[in-house]
Amino acid sequence: MAEFLALVRRDVDRFSEAEFAPLLEPEAQRVRELYTEGVLRRVWSRKDVLGAVLLIEADSLEAAQAVLRTLPLAQRDMLGVDAVVPLAAYRGFAPRG
Repeated sequence: MAEFLALVRRDVDRFSEAEFAPLLEPEAQRVRELYTEGVLRRVWSRKDVLGAVLLIEADSLEAAQAVLRTLPLAQRDMLGVDAVVPLAAYRGFAPRG
């Protein structure tokens, strides 16, 4: 398994708050399900835009992107994905030998 950092945001340029409102609880429920399944390791709200940062555990970049597509906002094309970045362990923390 690998880890991926995803930056997502609501597409507020194309959709109103009223259009988002009925989907926010289903979105949160899906995030809770993915967290319970161990797919999402951490989730943060973004302070720069309406959105989130998700730490995803998946076998590949494609699998991480597929996880994002299961979110209700993504399924309705209301979610922008700014980046999905593959992560690696920081070499500075490796044992010195």
